[in-house]
Amino acid sequence: MMDHANHTWTQSFILAGFSITGTLRPLAFLGALCIYLLTLAGNLFIIVLVRADAGLSTPMYFFISVLSFLELWYVSTTVSTLLLTLLHGPSPISSTVCFFQLYVFHSLGLCECYLLSSMALDRYLAICRPLHYHALMSRQVQLGLAGASWVAGFSAAVVPASLTATLPFCLKEVAHYFCDLAPLKQLACIDTRWHARVYIVVIGVINACNLTFIWGLYGAILKAVFKLPSAASRAKAFSTCSSHITVVTLFFGSAFIVYVRPPGTQAKGTDKQIALVYSLFTPLLNPIIYTLRNKEVKEAVRRVTQRIRTVLKGF
Repeated sequence: MMDHANHTWTQSFILAGFSITGTLRPLAFLGALCIYLLTLAGNLFIIVLVRADAGLSTPMYFFISVLSFLELWYVSTTVSTLLLTLLHGPSPISSTVCFFQLYVFHSLGLCECYLLSSMALDRYLAICRPLHYHALMSRQVQLGLAGASWVAGFSAAVVPASLTATLPFCLKEVAHYFCDLAPLKQLACIDTRWHARVYIVVIGVINACNLTFIWGLYGAILKAVFKLPSAASRAKAFSTCSSHITVVTLFFGSAFIVYVRPPGTQAKGTDKQIALVYSLFTPLLNPIIYTLRNKEVKEAVRRVTQRIRTVLKGF
């Protein structure tokens, strides 16, 4: 390990990206670009549909639209450097842009963590407190929970991002396709075990507390559902929760594998593959998960389509 006093500050880094042969680079680039465009289209579709149809003006769909808005920025934070490295191979990135990407990416990730907890609370109140649901989950409360999720996420990310940005760096090549905590930490001139523990505490505690909160709420929901009188009502209650549980499993599962696991317990290079799951594929899957076999969304699409046809006929 190099001595702290002998380090040389670098004004830029090089993102290594994926090791892909020249003939496959254009195909990988087009594949990632198509996934990104589909992700934008899917999440924009949900946002517009929720805004356009009065039948979806419920707290559940409000939070889904906020999640879709978040996903637009979340996927866009890293896709530019992914596409750049896929097309051109190892690519330079300034230290300012690198640290900004690091901060925004983790801020949005922590925002999603808190937002998923808010969505679980919404389902708990809807199923376990149906008579008081609309009073407890008023528009003001919805906006407060969504706003608090954003503030908490962007505040919590300051700690790991600032610690990483103030490290003395002796190496330039980041073994990733975007600037993330672990690959940047590996370039430091000093022992970063203390930093690693701080990362695990901050990100791990936030994830663990939110996940515990979510599963606690779903435990109460499960008890309430089994007490419902008919199989149809139980099936309806489960259907409103199954999509959210799927998204929670995908998000927290990949987050714990990458950011909360003990150092050295994972094969080298696998972080990049796992990162593709939560930074590219999960934002694509979320709109599909929330709309697939969803009768309310299908009916909303039908109503909006009829309105558009009526308007067009007027011309």
